Amino acid sequence: MQSGDLSSSEPDRLRIWLEPGESGFWLRNAATGEAMSFRDPRLLVVKVAGVSHRSDAIQDDAFAPGRRVALVPEPDNKHDPDAVGIWDADRRVQAGYVPATFAPELRGDEQAVAIWEFRDDEGRRIGMRVLIAPPDAWIQEPPA
Repeated sequence: MQSGDLSSSEPDRLRIWLEPGESGFWLRNAATGEAMSFRDPRLLVVKVAGVSHRSDAIQDDAFAPGRRVALVPEPDNKHDPDAVGIWDADRRVQAGYVPATFAPELRGDEQAVAIWEFRDDEGRRIGMRVLIAPPDAWIQEPPA
């Protein structure tokens, strides 16, 4: 994916249904009804980096699949000035980071939703995937 791929125009506005799955949500194109790949060039789906350092924080319900999350640039991060933290929507608790290979591509106006979780044998969340989409994308659960 190249920088700028996460933009869209109104006639081509990306519309995504979050379709419930066993450990989160699959993606479906709301305009066509077709399944969407996590590798679709119009969006980015990432495994959150650094969650092993925040094992208690990621248990917060704010990181459950389907919940909106905040992408917070960290230009003063001494290890990586391109770092983008992934926080709950209220910016109280941090889950981790956008992987370093993708963070420089972000413009800062994208929206993000937790869509998948990984749990250990005791039921504790040990990882998650986040959907990062253009700011004007429509993201919703389909009608029941």
